Amino acid sequence: MKTRHLLAAFATASVVLAMPAFAADSAQDFVDKAAVGGKFEVDSSQIALGKTQDQRIKDFAQMMIRDHGAANAKLEAVANQQKLKVPAALDAQHQADLDKLKNAQQPIDPLYVDMQRKAHDDAVKLFEDYASGGDNAALKTFAQQTVGTLKMHQQTIEKIAAAQDDITGATTPAVKTDNTPNAAALVPGANSFTEAQAKSRIENAGYKNVSKLTKDNQGIWRGQASKGGENLNVGVDYQGNVLASK
Repeated sequence: MKTRHLLAAFATASVVLAMPAFAADSAQDFVDKAAVGGKFEVDSSQIALGKTQDQRIKDFAQMMIRDHGAANAKLEAVANQQKLKVPAALDAQHQADLDKLKNAQQPIDPLYVDMQRKAHDDAVKLFEDYASGGDNAALKTFAQQTVGTLKMHQQTIEKIAAAQDDITGATTPAVKTDNTPNAAALVPGANSFTEAQAKSRIENAGYKNVSKLTKDNQGIWRGQASKGGENLNVGVDYQGNVLASK
């Protein structure tokens, strides 16, 4: 009996000791992702501010530097209070995107806008998830207070993207029924979309049953999907344009 009670007590103690470690790891993961995302917003926007001639993009970049700069400082303060580390540098993927923006030929507007759309999609999801289910009360409050601003940024960059589409014609068209190849309208280039992001982009354009996505040697994701009862070939370029053909 004594042995049984001792084992039970040991098991209970192990659970109690393990829980804070798990919580800290989860909180640290949020801090890592939020800090890297926020730094990328500021760094990429500083580059865009010096390269773009579009006043709407200049205004947006200035808003990113101001809002994310403030959020980054607040996150660092909360993380320090919680004895969590804030990464000082970008991860490999964000650094690669930043280098791409630095080295891009003019105009850099479509590349910057596309990066901001993806970055805010990721940020809104990260903050929404942590705001609802976070395991650190202080960070959860920070996420709850910040997610509204991120959603406003997301709405703003989507409006800018729509305005660019109106000018360039690089929009998501209705399904074509002629035999003109749509590949000519997709822009070749280094595509940073993951397969999941490419699929989401296609689905957001109104297509269903997206499958068999592969990235070709031009950087264009190609696969199959359905829309309006038709089975179609679809493609997504690095700018996020979605085009389809029979």
